[in-house]
Amino acid sequence: MMRNIGEAAEAAGVSAKMIRYYESIGLVEPAARTAANYRCYDERAIRALRFIASGRHLGFSLDEIRRLLSLWQDQGRASAEVKRIALDHIAELDQRIRSLSAMKQALEELAETCHGDSRPDCPIMDRLAGPAIPPP
Repeated sequence: MMRNIGEAAEAAGVSAKMIRYYESIGLVEPAARTAANYRCYDERAIRALRFIASGRHLGFSLDEIRRLLSLWQDQGRASAEVKRIALDHIAELDQRIRSLSAMKQALEELAETCHGDSRPDCPIMDRLAGPAIPPP
């Protein structure tokens, strides 16, 4: 069964705009076209779009998704490479979590110093205007 771009977007859980973008960057093959030049998608294309949406929801970059798609389509792939990509991504997520936690703690400490009343003086504003806060 062939679907137009709106139906494919709904079935895959992505927007039509994202489908066009994924086609433009070569992440998915360009859709077949009708005589009226409308895009139409088969189930294989919709599965690929679902794969991409799932990967994006897990925070994979487009380059990582491109590699995972290539592995997904290769029935002779070694699962070890897929696992390596997943473990590398987990390590990146762990680093981002540490960084976000450090930012949160720094901001909590700043908020604790502010009276939060009608006075104009504010240690948060003073600190933001002072020397650059180093990244975590």
